[in-house]
Amino acid sequence: MSVTIDRTFSALADPTRRAILARLALGETTVSDLAQPFLGSMSLPAISKHIKVLENAGLIIKGQDKQSRPCRLNAPAMKEAADWIETYRAYWEESFDRLDAYLKTITTPSSKGKTNGKRSEGQ
Repeated sequence: MSVTIDRTFSALADPTRRAILARLALGETTVSDLAQPFLGSMSLPAISKHIKVLENAGLIIKGQDKQSRPCRLNAPAMKEAADWIETYRAYWEESFDRLDAYLKTITTPSSKGKTNGKRSEGQ
């Protein structure tokens, strides 16, 4: 599993690849359609390399339908990454709960004897 997770997070580290995944979340599409938004800033071979990285990580599945190459998300691989992250959620929630409890012990009421930062009459 660690090799798969390593590939997954390595693939997710790039904003172009995350954008490609976001587009595929809307539904299956062709490589040329995936490349369209990026063609002004990078070449088609560069986009193809990004798609290959996502495919090698198991995050997308690229098919071949006559002359087009439709791509789609591979949901089980995405779930595996989400499950891995989920294991750390309890840790962070407990850390935030401890921080909240600590902050309550060191916070003193600031409104005692004050009226919204204005001086009261006679002062």
